[in-house]
Amino acid sequence: MSLSPSDLDDLLQWFGDPNISKAFSNISNVETVVCDTAFNRSALLYSMCILYTFIFIVGLAANALVLWVNIRAQRDSTPRHETHMYIAHLAVADLCVCVTLPVWVSSLAQHGHWPFGEVACKLTHLLFSVNLFGSIFFLACMSVDRYLSVTRQRDSEGGMRRKLIRRGACVGVWLFALVASLPDTYFLRAVKSTHGDLMLCRPVYPGENHNDWVGGMQLSFILLGFVLPFPIIAVFYALLARAFKRSSSSSSSSAVEQERHVSRRVILAYIVVFLGCWGPYHAVLLADSLVQLGVVPQTCGLENFIYVALHLTQCLSLLHCCFNPILYNFLNRNYRYDLMKAFIFKYSTRTGLARLIEASNMSETEYSAVAVDNPPQI
Repeated sequence: MSLSPSDLDDLLQWFGDPNISKAFSNISNVETVVCDTAFNRSALLYSMCILYTFIFIVGLAANALVLWVNIRAQRDSTPRHETHMYIAHLAVADLCVCVTLPVWVSSLAQHGHWPFGEVACKLTHLLFSVNLFGSIFFLACMSVDRYLSVTRQRDSEGGMRRKLIRRGACVGVWLFALVASLPDTYFLRAVKSTHGDLMLCRPVYPGENHNDWVGGMQLSFILLGFVLPFPIIAVFYALLARAFKRSSSSSSSSAVEQERHVSRRVILAYIVVFLGCWGPYHAVLLADSLVQLGVVPQTCGLENFIYVALHLTQCLSLLHCCFNPILYNFLNRNYRYDLMKAFIFKYSTRTGLARLIEASNMSETEYSAVAVDNPPQI
């Protein structure tokens, strides 16, 4: 469960309010403790606005470019490797996440006020959450697919079956992401703040056990967004790197060895970037869940730290929308070939430069592991 900007601002107001009472315990666990704000609230909100705006601009441009180049390559070129299917869906997911960011920035700029109504509150959060889960799940699918593409022998009869499996996996990912997003979206309401005339887009859980609901929802997000997908990504990419190492040791070609060494470094980057973007956010979210459930004692200092850290690390996690196009597309020379062809080489069959670029493309085996498409044929 990701926290909205309105949640942050309402909590910050509670930190500085000397009249907090237990009568409002269904709103947040923080409200039962009188805490002084230990940070500049306006500076935090405006910093987040700047970060979200940066992610929106870069992520929107990069993912739109990736999607356009992939669609054009499929339309104008020979059949490509089916891994492109996951890449295209990943770009769509990251693109949709970026599209929702101006709405959150607008709310942040108004100190958490939500002027768009309850329907927009639910739909915006649903769009954000579904595509956020989808992006993570597609990364896990690609790690498995690329390992199997290298370690399994290819045959013409199994091509159609593999294509159907990939299509089924894409449909399954979207459905799973939708199901994972529905519970939190269901409880979202546009409610009036108890500290002014602000309207807030935030979950309202039933009964007296609000903190248990918050902790449970956050733990489910940690499970689905990190605990399950990260081991899959790390294990299968580690197995893929080991497969490259074994194959390179038996190869006498220095060019092949160098190419596979680069591939192993790219694989390491996949793992490190995912861990770096999502690890801090889920670590802070876990700490907050333990506080909400009463496992860790609650103090003002801890609450100040957690709620600032949650939103700063959420900005960090959304940077994956900018890193994914770079790692899975721009670092791949075959994608760069398609990009140059789309903008420059409209008549590439007549140019010797295009043939030179084609000759420098990766081998088919390497490409199936770290690229989007098969080497283009001119």
